[in-house]
Amino acid sequence: MTKFSVTCGLALAVSVASVPSFAQESTNRVAAKTDWSVFVEQDPVECWSVSAPKETVNTRDGRVVAVRRGDILLFVTFRPSDEVQGEISFTGGYPFAQGSTVTLEVDGSTFELFTDGEWAWPATSSDDAKITTSMKRGTNATLTARSSRGTVTKDTFSLLGFTAALEEAERRCTN
Repeated sequence: MTKFSVTCGLALAVSVASVPSFAQESTNRVAAKTDWSVFVEQDPVECWSVSAPKETVNTRDGRVVAVRRGDILLFVTFRPSDEVQGEISFTGGYPFAQGSTVTLEVDGSTFELFTDGEWAWPATSSDDAKITTSMKRGTNATLTARSSRGTVTKDTFSLLGFTAALEEAERRCTN
């Protein structure tokens, strides 16, 4: 199973509403760790930590613009049946520009995510691990992307509670 096909299932689970309203109404939220929430699904077992951005800036031709976007979410997922451990994924709430990448910056460290539709992921599980390590040490994660309409988006996520949420999701999917 590819990262894309599995995360599309995640999108369906999360698209009911955005975090935090989804997290407040969902029956599968099992923990809240400052700015991150933890969710668990059964059949198959899947656990994830997720957060919404604290700040979003949209620009076109260098000017700030108002745009309509869907849910903007940053995930770390554990799926034991597929041997997925700590998979990073991001949805920007719009279709990314064809062939574009998303830049993920955590306190001076920069990573590249590849896009497919409205989703972006690191290229390898090794990259997932490097990003996770950086996020554990960081204070903010900023994702910069380009939409299919040419809008540049910059979404900043707080990492307060990230480590606790990550550990909770991992613990729930390894027991």
